[in-house]
Parts: sequence; C-alpha cells; structure tokens
Amino acid sequence: MQFLQLVISGVAQGCIYGLIALGFVLIYKATETVSFAQGDLMMLGAFGGLAGMTMLGFPFWLAVLAAIAAMAVFGVVAERLVIRPILGQPAFSIVMLTIGIGYVARGLITMLPGIGTETHTLPVPYKNLTWKLGELILSAEQMVVIAATAVLCAGLYAMFRFSKLGVAMQAASQNQLAAYYMGIPVKRLNGLVWGLASAVAAVAGLLLAPITFVHANMGFIGLKAFPAAVVGGFGSLPGAIVGGLIIGIVESLSGFYLPEGFKDIAAYIVVLIMLMVKPNGLFGDKLTKKV
Repeated sequence: MQFLQLVISGVAQGCIYGLIALGFVLIYKATETVSFAQGDLMMLGAFGGLAGMTMLGFPFWLAVLAAIAAMAVFGVVAERLVIRPILGQPAFSIVMLTIGIGYVARGLITMLPGIGTETHTLPVPYKNLTWKLGELILSAEQMVVIAATAVLCAGLYAMFRFSKLGVAMQAASQNQLAAYYMGIPVKRLNGLVWGLASAVAAVAGLLLAPITFVHANMGFIGLKAFPAAVVGGFGSLPGAIVGGLIIGIVESLSGFYLPEGFKDIAAYIVVLIMLMVKPNGLFGDKLTKKV
C-alpha cells in the first residue's frame, strides 16, 4: 500500500514535469530550438492565477481561464517581439535568449513589493480535500493534476489530429520550407506554438501551486522537466508525458527507498541511462545526416 501511495504521488508530480516538457517539445518541433524559459512561464501562470483570485477577486475558474489566456497572449507577443527577429541566427543565440527571458520574468516578479519575495498559497476550492480507499489516501490536489493532464492531452491530441490548425502545425514542424510553399503561414504558426506552449506552462503552474506554494523560484522545476523531454524523445508529444511520468515515479520511489540526496539526482541518472541505451529517447525519431 505504501508503494502504491508513492506511485500515485510520483504520477501526479510526473504530470507536472510532463506538461512543462510538452512546452519544450512544442517549441522544438516548430522552430528546432529549445526554450529554457518554460519553468519561469509556469511561474508567471501561477502568479497570474494568484493575482486573479486574491487581487481582482475573480472566482476560481475565471481566474484560471484568465491566467491561461494571459499567458497564451504573452507567449505570442514574446515570440513576435523577441524570438522572431533573431530566427536564422545560431541556435545557441536563441537558447541564451530564452534563458534571458526566464531571468527577466523572475526578476520582475521579485521586484514586486510584498509579493515577489513572499511565498503564497493558491486558494483553490479543493485544498486539503482527501478521499480514503481502504488504507489508501487520495489527495484531491494530486487527483486534479492527473485528471487535468489527461483532459489536456486528449484536447491536444484532438486538435493535432482533427483541426486544420493542428494539421498545419504538424506540417510546419516536419518541413517549414515545404509548408511555406504550400501556403501555410509558418511565421504565424510559430507565434501560435509559443502561445500554446506558454498556456500549457500556465496550466502546469496552476496545478502545481496548490501542492507546493507560489513563489518566484518555483520555475526551477523546469530543470526536472528537461530530462523528462529527453527521456520521452525530444520530438514526441506523447513522449513528453511518458518521460514526465517516469521521472516523477522514479523520483518519488528513490526519495523513500534510497538514502537522502538520491531524489535530487534521480532524474539525471535516468537521463544518463537513457542516453547510453537509447539516445533518441523512448519515442524519438532516429535522425541521420548524409555527409
């Protein structure tokens, strides 16, 4: 029973990792660059929900939807004003730019008097609610994380499978030049992908906040989500979720059964093993280059 309790906890934490990893994969598939700002975008989404509920007095669901929509707009604007002008430059430049975006976001939040330097609790209606199944105790916060992740993944699958926008995004991710010649607005789609990735990061932040707290440094969890994207395969959306679940479960079990300190390095040990056994990840495509 203790093992099952740890697995459920690991699955909930892994869903958070998976959602942040989804942002990594979405942006990588669209632009072939890695955005290290995903963790801080998650932090901004959590603060957006907090502001909506505590400062603006919005009901819970309205505050959640407003925070997600605001982060989607933020992602589109950031891509248009900051990322798009340097497209075509070396990938290292874009990576450093995304790191800079994360530091700027964290710094701006920290500068807010009485808010940025404090730790806050997100007042959700299901806080501290639990259910008992025999000896098994289910936390409402964890169940909401798992259920919301499942619903979001189903929605993303339906969008990419059945909508024209999703099919266009898939086409652009396969070959941007060919998609452009077929009349697909590739630049506009890149902006929408950044908006979608930011919205998904906001969802992760709003789901994580009731379990932990809302604070300026909560975005560092993105350092655990990056291994999840690598384990699942950096070009695979389902792989991001599976990789997140693997990292979350391994982290939960190692934190209980192994000596102190193993929990902090478990994710990176899994990545090292995966890179040695299957460098492209569980669902990654094998890429070849002719020379």
